[in-house]
Amino acid sequence: MSSPSGSSAPSLAQSTASRFAKIALGHIAREYPNKLDHVMASDADVRTPRDLHPIFFGSFDWHSCVHGYWLLATLLRARPEMAEAETIIALFDDAFTDEKVAAEVAYLARPESRGFERPYGWAWSLMLQAELMRHKDRPWAVRHAPLARAFVERFEAFLPLADYPVRAGVHTNTAFALVLASEYADMTGNVVFRQLLTTRAMLWYGQDAACQAWEPSGDDFLSPALIEAEAMRRLLPRETFEIWFVRFLPDLARKQPVTLFTPARVSDRTDGKIAHLDGLNLSRAWCWRTLAGALPELDPAKPLVINAAMSHLSAAVPHVSGDYMGEHWLATFAMLALTNG
Repeated sequence: MSSPSGSSAPSLAQSTASRFAKIALGHIAREYPNKLDHVMASDADVRTPRDLHPIFFGSFDWHSCVHGYWLLATLLRARPEMAEAETIIALFDDAFTDEKVAAEVAYLARPESRGFERPYGWAWSLMLQAELMRHKDRPWAVRHAPLARAFVERFEAFLPLADYPVRAGVHTNTAFALVLASEYADMTGNVVFRQLLTTRAMLWYGQDAACQAWEPSGDDFLSPALIEAEAMRRLLPRETFEIWFVRFLPDLARKQPVTLFTPARVSDRTDGKIAHLDGLNLSRAWCWRTLAGALPELDPAKPLVINAAMSHLSAAVPHVSGDYMGEHWLATFAMLALTNG
């Protein structure tokens, strides 16, 4: 992408776009198997995924369905001529209606839904809205906007209460949420919301130095170290970020910490948690590529960082399909890795 919130289409080979579209179309309306994030208060709350979530009922879980829609919207913008385009348009026209969006919003109003998808699904909803806004000739963003606004309000209520970050390499990671939420803030020109994200990033990460990078853990799909750096790159002025980044990872030119340069091994792609490690390789590739762009041209770490991005890509891209435990989400992270940086 030309910039995080730019309107130009990402560069992507048509064959890759078509492959990713076929993968996403194969799971986005597949209701089962399904892992619900659903707190029940009574027998009346025993309901099917489609009944609870008339838009985001597929893709094994709610958040994967949300970013499956983001993937398809981004692919449609990148390659509007691909054979799958009309199917995507019809799917979106059916999904993004006032009635269905209202039902998704109503689910959030339940007292039991306070922690629903916090913060990963919240951030992906905003990322989706930012992408839908780029499709200016379609009504999708206008219709989806009430759900995005509901999640902005949740961020606004939650972030001032969150004294500490979550550094795990999974859905609860707070740096990843800041990255995606900043895309929405920039796309909408919401300066106040962006400042909230920046203030929280500085509170959480501003004093971090000499990162040890004790990773990966066994079910990481995010690098706690690199996604933190990417959040700071997104939110801080360039000069401020450069000072912070040198302090945070001072030994990059010596390929330290070495674990960040080494793709994770995935021993069993039928195990949903172990399969997360393919996502770790893809999200590392994405972060390495964007961080490489922030390094000075003559920085001796720059070629090492670029090579690390490529090795992580090579390790994971061949495995975005094959088993449903990875297939329902990995193409999204491959898209992030291939089209950013």
